[in-house]
Amino acid sequence: MTRPTSRDVATAAGVSQATVSLVLGDKWRGRVSERTADTVRKTATDLGYRPNLAARNLRLGSTRTALLVVPALTNEFFARVYTGAARVAAEHGFGVVLYPSPDGTGPARDPFASARAALDGVIASSMAANALEALGGDGLPLVMLDSDPTAHAAAHVNLAIADGMRQVTEHLLTHRHRRILHLASAVGSWTFTVRADALAALLAPSAELRTVRAPLSVDGARTATEAALRAPGARPTAIVCDDDVLAAGACKAARRLGLRVPDDLSVTGFDDLALALAVEPELTTVRLPAERVGEQGMTALLAVLEGTPWTAEDIPVELVVRDSTGPAPTT
Repeated sequence: MTRPTSRDVATAAGVSQATVSLVLGDKWRGRVSERTADTVRKTATDLGYRPNLAARNLRLGSTRTALLVVPALTNEFFARVYTGAARVAAEHGFGVVLYPSPDGTGPARDPFASARAALDGVIASSMAANALEALGGDGLPLVMLDSDPTAHAAAHVNLAIADGMRQVTEHLLTHRHRRILHLASAVGSWTFTVRADALAALLAPSAELRTVRAPLSVDGARTATEAALRAPGARPTAIVCDDDVLAAGACKAARRLGLRVPDDLSVTGFDDLALALAVEPELTTVRLPAERVGEQGMTALLAVLEGTPWTAEDIPVELVVRDSTGPAPTT
């Protein structure tokens, strides 16, 4: 069966090939009526027409491809970021290549022989400020997500991380918790630094804060929490975790030591991953709208490619209160 061409679409729709090109290239506004655009799109769908992207990109001098760099694929947060970015990209005829950095948040290796030629731009989620040099340096537009806003980039998209920690702190102080253990991620990234700084500033001088770092894994968090809870001195009444994975490990440690959550020990997470509902009791955690982060990241890159300045407020986050937190124990 012969593949339909843009000329076939133009003939069937009763318009010129130029009109078909404008409509399918999403450049028809102000040049073609909405009714005509709808007719062209419907005709193309009915005929099963698919544009020759390689030829079009050659004419435009663009691959219409963005690279999304993430520290890992094992964290659900980054999968959601990709979903949001890919959704916006598809609406504009772009593709998104997902690249998990082999070195986590550290310097990312170039996944292509020539990244400059293969990409139109890079979106980096939760990466170190200097981690993208191998992917094109200043030669490619760079949008940074959940990263240091002072780092050099064409645009930034951040979550209101500090406000999320404020919500956690107010929740625990309202329940009269005054001895807090911060189970901090051992990953050295901007987003975790913000969480630590915000928590320390918000608790002082109302509560006693102790910080313990743990690998970003359930077993690593369990081991670190068990050691912290066995340490001499008054036991904390609440554990604030940098991530839901760490919170799951903290809950396991509490059970192994015969402590009840939340009667003896309250536990909070961060992210609101699916894991937050899988543990028992279900986690009180800060919900991060990861898909929206990806959507805004791709929107920002498109704006940069069009030469349009892009700025936006930090994306709001929300504390979701569940059964892992309660009043501080009275004894």
